[in-house]
Amino acid sequence: MSRRIPATLAAILALSLVSPVTAEKMTLSYPETSKLDLVETQFGEAVPDPYRWLENDVRTDKAVADWVAQQNALTQGYLAQLPQRQWFAQRIKALMDYERFGLPRKAGGNYFYMRNSGLQNQSQLFVRKGLNGKPRLLIDPNTWAKDGATALDAWVPSKNGKLLAYSIQDGGSDWRTIKVLDATTGKVLGDGVKWAKFTNIAWVGNEGFLYSRFPEPQPGAEFQSLNKNQAVYFHRIGTPQSQDELVYSTPNDPELGHSAQVTHDGRWVVVTTSKGTDSRYAVHILPLRKDRKWQAKTLIGGLDHAWNLIDGMGDALYFVTNKDAPRMKVVRVDLKKQALYRIPCADSTKADDVCLEPRPEITDIIPERAETLERAEIVGDRLILAYLRDAKSVAEVRSLDGKPVQQIALNAIGTASGFSGEPGDPETFYSFSSFNQPSGIFRFDTRTGKSEPFALPKLTFNPADYAIEQRFYNSKDGTRVPMFVVRKKDVAQAGKAVPTLLYGYGGFDISLTPGFSAARMAWLEAGGAFALANLRGGGEYGKAWHDAGRLGNKQNVFDDFIAAGEYLIAEGITPKSGLTIQGGSNGGLLVGVVVNQRPDLFAAGNAAVGVMDMLRFDRFTAGRYWVDDYGYPSKEADWRVLRAYSPYHNIKVGVNYPAMLVTTADTDDRVVPGHSFKYAAALQAAKAGDKPHLIRIESRAGHGSGKPTDKAVAEGADVLAFLAQWSGLQVPAR
Repeated sequence: MSRRIPATLAAILALSLVSPVTAEKMTLSYPETSKLDLVETQFGEAVPDPYRWLENDVRTDKAVADWVAQQNALTQGYLAQLPQRQWFAQRIKALMDYERFGLPRKAGGNYFYMRNSGLQNQSQLFVRKGLNGKPRLLIDPNTWAKDGATALDAWVPSKNGKLLAYSIQDGGSDWRTIKVLDATTGKVLGDGVKWAKFTNIAWVGNEGFLYSRFPEPQPGAEFQSLNKNQAVYFHRIGTPQSQDELVYSTPNDPELGHSAQVTHDGRWVVVTTSKGTDSRYAVHILPLRKDRKWQAKTLIGGLDHAWNLIDGMGDALYFVTNKDAPRMKVVRVDLKKQALYRIPCADSTKADDVCLEPRPEITDIIPERAETLERAEIVGDRLILAYLRDAKSVAEVRSLDGKPVQQIALNAIGTASGFSGEPGDPETFYSFSSFNQPSGIFRFDTRTGKSEPFALPKLTFNPADYAIEQRFYNSKDGTRVPMFVVRKKDVAQAGKAVPTLLYGYGGFDISLTPGFSAARMAWLEAGGAFALANLRGGGEYGKAWHDAGRLGNKQNVFDDFIAAGEYLIAEGITPKSGLTIQGGSNGGLLVGVVVNQRPDLFAAGNAAVGVMDMLRFDRFTAGRYWVDDYGYPSKEADWRVLRAYSPYHNIKVGVNYPAMLVTTADTDDRVVPGHSFKYAAALQAAKAGDKPHLIRIESRAGHGSGKPTDKAVAEGADVLAFLAQWSGLQVPAR
């Protein structure tokens, strides 16, 4: 977001430097927002939508652009007055200024990996010849755009490591452009693929790659039109995109999405099909024939369960699935062995009629257990399994027939990720991080069972100064919910109540686990506490935990978050006047809902890129996918649930609300910014108390991924200074 402000406001702020005005005493005059006389009757209820015009694209609608400029000017002027802002900006910047690495990927003896020297806006891609070879810069995204907002997204080397396909993200958009370079010379080839989105890049030998794309949208509709008719294509190196071969599509069901993978032995293409965000997939396989005829065969029909490909070895495919295993298990599908399975009869009108059909034999290799299986990889001749135990990572090695080999020692509360590799190659890499520990990269050898550091960060703080606890509290209905609490050790030992930042998400089967954030560390350094609640709707405890927080059960998520806040106050971790909350995307929805339901509980909140209009979310870009978690606004039963908690529709007029900072971006094409625009306008019009209700609108930042470092620092400083101001957190004196 540009930090320029209009001349009139600049003059006012210049005067305030002579006669300082504290944030509490600043008189805010919100820009007047036009209202439409728009009321729609839905299922017998009249529903006003006076701010629907704010759904229009800021790039093409002058009225929306003017509103954005006015709101940003007000918000920037207010944030500029916060005395803590400069301290937070300096600390976040300093805490981000360390060398950090991404997980290496090996191909043809080359090791490819990302590296950021510290404060570079975008990380660079390097390659080494051999594990200890000299690093060579391959891609520097920092040269792509003056504002640093064009990012290197995915990158995948070919099997022999001589070519590399990579995707480019511009301005935070979900659209991707895929290009190819020669990894030996660094020369970018003429290949270019546009309109890729929600895609893998899967090499077919060294001759080309598979990717997923949507039809090219109409001009001007790139950031708002619904995403339908995704298809898988094959791009052959050295040919134009117009000659790309259609591999798999479902034109008769345009809401289905498709993603392709290739087994490491190059024998099979595995296409996974889904309809929404829920983990319910169909699976098709295509043998990789020499004539490249793409002939798909159904392996797993229906959209009933999760089927996550691990890899293939000959005629055996390994999957992680939740079929008959809500917390996931590993199975092997033998493509040459047939077994008879009971299925509904296609030509029968009776629901209980079943028929027998021959299908590939499926054998359980690793049965379900109490922990949730997050992922599995085949490395060398071993299976590496990563589990969640009460939202903390544990990892172990097993043989391909499921027998235990060893545990992988992590020795701390944190998150382990990675472990990718190839059958036949015993080498893998993984990262480990926690609230007080940025990601370190480790090399693990499945033959010896030993881990050794590959790249460890050099820190400017002592992780031992911070205490990480996991606590459990009871939600409204008695459900036991885990929560991490992080504080300075001296604060925890003194039992002192301090301003606390509570974070949550609670949706889409996504697990929140311990991880490092420079902004959160700055909050901790300032003397505050941070809490992360593992709400229902997430994936921490498998399918049942997810189901307990979606559709008609969505209120459980909000009850869990409210109970977390009440627990923090009751336990003396935070004073009642010091509880602040934050969430992004589905978590932004969470913040919007709970401040409507319990405005008395919170001192301040940050609702980031939130889904705020639950009656129209499915009409834009990827919104139609979310019906798995939220339900269909077009169906009365779902609509009544959505209407009951939709943040935009349930703001309480004349009630004292906490201080609110809404954050979004003009190029967010996942949760379109109209959600936040409409919510902020309605909140400002509700005369909901004397605390500020502001919106901060970033330019060229999208939903969050690919955001350059300087924008991340500025946004973090603005948000934390705002929350500190209204929770009483006093930063250390300089």
